[in-house]
Amino acid sequence: MNQTTQTQANGIVTTINGQIAMVEIEGDTFPELFEILLCPNDPKVILEVFAQSRETVFAAILSSSDRLFRGMEVYGSGSELKVPVGPPVLGRVMDLFGNAKDNKGPISPLKKASIYSKAPSLNIVESSYQILETGIKAVDFLTPIQRGGKVGFIGGAGVGKTILLTEVLNNVTRGNKKPGEKQVFSVFAGVGERIREGQELYQRLKESGVLPKTAIILGQMNENAAVRFRVALAAVTQAEYFRDTLKSDVLFFIDNMFRYVQAGAEVATLLGTIPSEQAYQATMQTEVSTLEDRLIPTVNGSITSFQNVYVPADEITDAAVVAVMSFLDNAIVLSRSVAQKNIYPPIDLFQSSSSTLSKAFLGELHFKVLTQFQKLLENYNKLSHIVAIVGEAELSPENRILYIRTKKIINYLTQPFFMTERQTGRKGVYVSKETTVKDIEVILSGKLDNIPVDRFLYIGSLKDAQII
Repeated sequence: MNQTTQTQANGIVTTINGQIAMVEIEGDTFPELFEILLCPNDPKVILEVFAQSRETVFAAILSSSDRLFRGMEVYGSGSELKVPVGPPVLGRVMDLFGNAKDNKGPISPLKKASIYSKAPSLNIVESSYQILETGIKAVDFLTPIQRGGKVGFIGGAGVGKTILLTEVLNNVTRGNKKPGEKQVFSVFAGVGERIREGQELYQRLKESGVLPKTAIILGQMNENAAVRFRVALAAVTQAEYFRDTLKSDVLFFIDNMFRYVQAGAEVATLLGTIPSEQAYQATMQTEVSTLEDRLIPTVNGSITSFQNVYVPADEITDAAVVAVMSFLDNAIVLSRSVAQKNIYPPIDLFQSSSSTLSKAFLGELHFKVLTQFQKLLENYNKLSHIVAIVGEAELSPENRILYIRTKKIINYLTQPFFMTERQTGRKGVYVSKETTVKDIEVILSGKLDNIPVDRFLYIGSLKDAQII
């Protein structure tokens, strides 16, 4: 057990309020912000300095609050919270403190790193103009992802955000590494989600064979707010180690960014801070940017982040959602109304956006086909109101052809997922971006106008479905 020294801060717990403990510091040595406080008589007690006020500090209780009592002695560890990093965490599930949660024995890291680090300096930031292919037709065609970019899957409860996230993880991670490409690792952060979802994620990744390349760190909804708030930063630290030390490309997955903001709001409430708009903490934007600014590509490697963003009450203008969206390169909005039409993934074609939709990035063919589809889509949206009232038969022959052609492309963009094979009975498929673009070009040309609309639903490529 660690012994206190003259250079360590010593204090007494005076007040306990939920997950916040007030500690009165004795002597001249004052703990630093985010320093870990320990108890000499109980090694399971872990506090973190969250705020300071004269001779008192407010500490977030990272362990069980049941172990604390007024008058308890604590001392400064002289260190911030550290998590295991490097190859030993791959294939493992752990909590915020690096304790194994997969019944595979303890994790023996070669190194630990502080969960707090600054964003890389601008002189080593390196933007990539390389597309990261996901094998998901709707994503690769409508909102192509830039390697090193930030992607958000945005939607309310039950619209398939987690399924889409894990499908991307599966498709990109299991792909064979081509000559000259960097090794790709994945880090998954479960922030404030259900325990059942964590178990299902583990089983899916294990069955698909991508678990050995993935590190999973969980702070689920049964954990206190202070722990949930720190799990995201701990996962970022692991991703940074793969990028900066092992010089690898990293896929970073977080489920859910809204829960991260929500946990921060809960901690801020316990601290008695004055809230900002819609009752969120005044420091919300700073907290989000602190995390997002670390998820960037550098000369060492890239971190491509995929972030689930829960939309409370399906209100996309919620302040927390807007704060997260302001950092995204791709905002993929999942719509409940689209899901009700049995269109999966239920991407809202009108609200989703991407910063990569340029000819220089996409290439001439993809840009041309996407532009043609977008024009048809605008017309389709207008005609849908007429069809809802009087039916397709009342459209002019030309409008009817264009309406049905657009509907075929919308159906074509549905896809059987590997992650839902058991639920749907459909075998998952991977379709390359090149194939998707060429298939949609064929549909737009009118060569398949005689094929029924339903034939395009939940298929892979047109060739695999024997349509061409």
